[in-house]
Amino acid sequence: METRTTDVLVIGSGIAGLAAALGAVREGASVTIATKSTQPEGTSTWWAQGGVAVTRNDPAGFEEDIQAASSHTADHTAIEVLVKNANDAVRDVLVETLSVDFDSNGEMFDFAREAAHSTDRILHVDASTGKHIHVPFLNYLAEREEVTILDDTAALELIRHEGRVHGAMLERSGDVAPIYAGSTVLATGGIGDLYSRTTNPPGSTGDGIAMAALAGADISDMEYVQFHPTVYAGEDPFLLSEAVRGEGAVLRNGKGERFMSAVHKDAELAPRDVVARAIQHERESTGEVLLDVSSMPFEDEFPDLAERCAKHAVDWTSGISVAPAEHFLCGGITVDGHGRTTLDRLYAVGECARTGVHGANRLASTSLLEGLVWGLRAGSDAAEKEAQPIDPPELLTRDPELPGAFVHDKFVRLRRVMDDYVGLWRDPDELTRAQAGLRRLKGEVDAYTRTRTSRSLYELRNASVTALLVARGAAENEDSVGTHTLISDDKSNAGVISR
Repeated sequence: METRTTDVLVIGSGIAGLAAALGAVREGASVTIATKSTQPEGTSTWWAQGGVAVTRNDPAGFEEDIQAASSHTADHTAIEVLVKNANDAVRDVLVETLSVDFDSNGEMFDFAREAAHSTDRILHVDASTGKHIHVPFLNYLAEREEVTILDDTAALELIRHEGRVHGAMLERSGDVAPIYAGSTVLATGGIGDLYSRTTNPPGSTGDGIAMAALAGADISDMEYVQFHPTVYAGEDPFLLSEAVRGEGAVLRNGKGERFMSAVHKDAELAPRDVVARAIQHERESTGEVLLDVSSMPFEDEFPDLAERCAKHAVDWTSGISVAPAEHFLCGGITVDGHGRTTLDRLYAVGECARTGVHGANRLASTSLLEGLVWGLRAGSDAAEKEAQPIDPPELLTRDPELPGAFVHDKFVRLRRVMDDYVGLWRDPDELTRAQAGLRRLKGEVDAYTRTRTSRSLYELRNASVTALLVARGAAENEDSVGTHTLISDDKSNAGVISR
């Protein structure tokens, strides 16, 4: 790689990063997008199913639903930013600029309803909305002469000095070089690689969070890890959108009993944290939970999901076996309403950012919207700065290559700790053990990163840093709320926690 200079460096190519790039370009800035992905499928945005929630004509109702889903822990100011900008951002970018062909009923959009929403307000394209947004967004920016896209490129370290970020050290095909930027936007997605079962694409190792934390940025709400309740329970798990339950599908335990009506007043459309705990409880009590789609035209309403079921030899007419899986991090790098972190000229948007809008639990179909709204605002703000090159950090490669299975084996160990101790339920004593184990793991990894530089090693470093932040946040929070569920010895009532 060669040393580069750009007005705005965006690290990540999901909807949040692309929106940041668009916001900066509209202000006349040059933009470089660095992404580990080599194809659209490498980002969480591409895999997003449900859709994009919009305000329509009921801002108060939207705000109330976000707060209720978060157990009233979401930041009011952040909610106002999201709700106030939702309609305009979606209309401007997704409808008018990208011409996303959202499902419609004649001339009107076919707004869907998902869990914890009080009304139909979700724009969608079948059950694969993400890829219908992501592909045209990538293509649109790739055609702009102000934009350079570096794929198969990883950010290893932020370039910083005295509280200011000046760009990042990038790696591609083993070569490492600095890229200097007036502003740097982290849009690196989630943390799915920290768990054995996740809806995230491979490579979701918490890179942006770890780099920001190591550079001294504030990180918050890391304990709020959302598990999606309905993920195929077999090998190669895949998400079954809440839109399916919104259209009438119900959940049945191993005895064939529908159980959600006894757990929450909204039954299958309760907030995600409630449904996930209930499903796990029923799986442990009765052996299985099935998503029963027999009462609806599943193949007609969700052809993409029916095709996925067929690919996995799942007979959906008999019900689809589901279990919770890690899905979304509600916390992350602390930012304000324009994506500004606590470090000068460093921004964060999307899942790696903690805007405060989700609190302890995210409302369905708000993640794409959050990425779009904060991405546009961050990109516009970031465009005002000029690059100031400084001496880059020295990343050493002076020792022999890593042992062949080093990274794989360490990830197995990390995931075992996270699955066992920092999952859907957390025990305070187990969280103490988790931190001790993760600190030992991080120490072992650090010993290698001091003298070796490789993408896989830095991803492992990032994952170990991020895992420790999650475990530490969970141990320090004594309030059992939302996705952070504390329980000592008995999980028997965990599935029927309701509000």
